[in-house]
Amino acid sequence: MDVRFLGRVDYEPIYAAMQALTTERIESTLDELWICEHNPVYTQGLAGKPEHIYNPGQIPVVQTNRGGQVTYHGPGQVVAYPLIDLKRAGYFVKEYVYRIEEAVIRTLMHFGVTGHRVAGAPGIYVRLDDPSGHALLPQRPVKLGSEPFRFAAGSDPNFTGPDFTGLGKIGALGIKVSRNCTYHGVALNVAMDLEPYLRINPCGYQGLQTVDLSTMGVFVSWQEVADVLSQKLTTYLAP
Repeated sequence: MDVRFLGRVDYEPIYAAMQALTTERIESTLDELWICEHNPVYTQGLAGKPEHIYNPGQIPVVQTNRGGQVTYHGPGQVVAYPLIDLKRAGYFVKEYVYRIEEAVIRTLMHFGVTGHRVAGAPGIYVRLDDPSGHALLPQRPVKLGSEPFRFAAGSDPNFTGPDFTGLGKIGALGIKVSRNCTYHGVALNVAMDLEPYLRINPCGYQGLQTVDLSTMGVFVSWQEVADVLSQKLTTYLAP
């Protein structure tokens, strides 16, 4: 996989470049991993609802074709865009998502923070009262056999939706797959101005708190986190 560090860039040119590469790629096209930081922007996924954005102010809102709802990108956040041929890699979309989340969890572990999955809500979360504790979440996804399984509406009569009690979201995930090839990706919060998250329902969830590593008492540079995350993604997304 060719890893490219793009620095701080506007969102829309990168979005267009991802689409172009995915449209033009052929069987022999190398997979790439783009690592960057964006200027402030709200992005809406295909399921995005306008009412989830209260007050964008001067921050632009960009409609995209990724999954999910609204999120924010801004300085102090590492954004990773894997551009992978899943057919060649040998795994399907559900496992792809699981592998990305695992890379984020391992990155957080490197910096002494424990990341968690929540049933029914892609992304990575941390305990607000014990960010380094290893106790399992009661609201974690369960497994059926050897396959990670997320609760979905109707799959369990007792499941009423994701439970974010005591948690903050530190990593957001939104992907697109076209002709078995991926784009969009994952964002990990390092040291941000978190105020723009207060103007939206992050990922469509009212009251969901968004945090970063500095909120958790971990003060590291953007580049340090970018280096570790890129290495973990390269490892966990390997065929």
